[in-house]
Amino acid sequence: QRRKERKQHRKQQRQNSQQESRGDGQSARKRPRRELTPSSLRLVVDCSFDNLMLIKDVRKLHKQIQRCYAENRRASHPVQFYLTSLGGQLKQSMDEKDKGWVNWKDITITEEHYSKVVAKDELVYLTSDSPNVLEELDQKKAYVIGGLVDHNHHKGITYERAKELGIGHAQLPLSSFVKMNSRKVLAVNH
Repeated sequence: QRRKERKQHRKQQRQNSQQESRGDGQSARKRPRRELTPSSLRLVVDCSFDNLMLIKDVRKLHKQIQRCYAENRRASHPVQFYLTSLGGQLKQSMDEKDKGWVNWKDITITEEHYSKVVAKDELVYLTSDSPNVLEELDQKKAYVIGGLVDHNHHKGITYERAKELGIGHAQLPLSSFVKMNSRKVLAVNH
């Protein structure tokens, strides 16, 4: 009983000292929300490659998408984030491993293809196989990232999809800023 009372007393002292140091009565654990300035930039993850991946790669993609979402939520200038063509193995993995994804805020999640969500003339597919090098971001464009973890088994597939749909494509200027020994392919969250 004494041990329980001491524990309760220490807890009360901690709470009192936290309230005194903060002065506003808010919990010290809860972080104050920063002033956010949303960006007009749109970022789309194309999840239509579900059938080309093994389940372990689908789970890796799921983790990468979680990281993207978390970083965007923490950003002081969050982008408008879209997850398109969601279904199949990826949706199943998200339902099993992360039931809270249905409550994600500030993200548009749809089963529709990105070309039905954003006008075609506003789309730019980011692919390392494109001959076009992106010099600067256009705030009027929506940048599409291929949601594919394939360990280079499907080289050039995102570039081919962009050409098939007749949408713009470009690669990031990685070679100007980063020395990479292999292909200039990044993970979704990178």
